[in-house]
Amino acid sequence: MITREQISDTERVIRPWIRTTPVVEVVGDDFGLPGVSLVFKLELLQHAGSFKARGAFANLLTRPVPEAGVVAASGGNHGLAVAYAAWKLGKAATIFVPSVASPVKMERIRGLGAKLVIVGDRYADALAESERFVAESGALAVHAFEQRETLLGQGTVGLEFQQQAPAIDSLLVACGGGGLIGGIAAWYENRVRLISVEPEAAPTLAHALAAGAPVDAPTGGIAADSLAPRRVGEMMFPIAQRFIDRAVLVTDDAIVDAQKQLWQQMRVVVEPGGAAAFAALVSGAYRPAKGERVGVLLCGGNTTAVSFTS
Repeated sequence: MITREQISDTERVIRPWIRTTPVVEVVGDDFGLPGVSLVFKLELLQHAGSFKARGAFANLLTRPVPEAGVVAASGGNHGLAVAYAAWKLGKAATIFVPSVASPVKMERIRGLGAKLVIVGDRYADALAESERFVAESGALAVHAFEQRETLLGQGTVGLEFQQQAPAIDSLLVACGGGGLIGGIAAWYENRVRLISVEPEAAPTLAHALAAGAPVDAPTGGIAADSLAPRRVGEMMFPIAQRFIDRAVLVTDDAIVDAQKQLWQQMRVVVEPGGAAAFAALVSGAYRPAKGERVGVLLCGGNTTAVSFTS
């Protein structure tokens, strides 16, 4: 288990390098949810377009970086965040991504001066190739979720959200490998009802909770570039068992609908993985009680230009 004290210590280390992302509270009526308050945290406004910058800086600032630099395997956002942190800190970076990664993410990784290697069709392919590269080069591996420093960095989202919105009753968080929700769960320690949201096509945590341990799950769907590792992390799983209320699943159609509604009602552009948490509300996968104050983490915005009609 990682602790609240460790997350606080990490937050102090990375604070000069990350943004405090804003919180916006709206009435649920705006989205057909009467009697509910929605508290959005716009983590898509973080450096490099997602929460991943927190974990990236936590790794690079608290671990010695060799001359060979850092290496990351990613569906896109983690690699972009590591490339950004390496660029800011003057370190070399090599990023492995699968072919499913968004072109806009790949373009931004290259633009930050990192070496980009495209391999395989899914995150697991990129991870395997990155591990071979680490063994040959001696570079520092920065894992997207199976790394203590990554969990601590992502946990600072929870610390910051609690400071900004201390009275929420529940919190919806998207889950892929589980680094984000694992860190947030370790911070809140059941102080809010924490709901994991995953695509039906990539139910890593839902399958793990049903099996009692991390197991292989499907890796498809519209959010495959950010929410489709082969299995949820071993390090976060006991945290999830202890502190996550439940895992709910959403369809690709619900994710697209959530993206459209966020644009139409708030003029916020969110990538599919970043909209997954909100999709649980608009689809009814999570039904809040009357009067509930629901926190919703919009965790990423690395997508192409707006294509939704008003």
